[in-house]
Amino acid sequence: MKKFFLILLFNCTFLIFNCSAQCDTIASVCAKHIVSPYISDGQQYRALLLADQTAEFHATFFGGGTYRIAACTGLKDGNLIFSVFDEDRNLIFSNKDFKNSPYWDFKVTSTMDVILEATLGGAQSGCAVVLIGFKQ
Repeated sequence: MKKFFLILLFNCTFLIFNCSAQCDTIASVCAKHIVSPYISDGQQYRALLLADQTAEFHATFFGGGTYRIAACTGLKDGNLIFSVFDEDRNLIFSNKDFKNSPYWDFKVTSTMDVILEATLGGAQSGCAVVLIGFKQ
């Protein structure tokens, strides 16, 4: 029995590190969309998803700022569907309407809290990464 638990612990540890490495790689791929004149806000929003799951992240955008949201899964662009909602869940943007574009730029006139949702665009599982940058 003890041997079973040790093997189980080893497998779980391996999976955690493997998934973490996968998300690191995807974050690096996604970061290519946060380039000058945009600067990363320093956050990496990540979630391991199955095909039918949705990740939800919360952020605040400050009035007068111009922002870029980049969202990726896998090593190619266009595999992650992301949507931006206001705090009342009114849809502001969905990249689904723009051929799953990997990023979106927008100017905020007044400070607002937003909800970012991400779903896989057909994959059975994967790491969803959302990055936010602001214009200098």
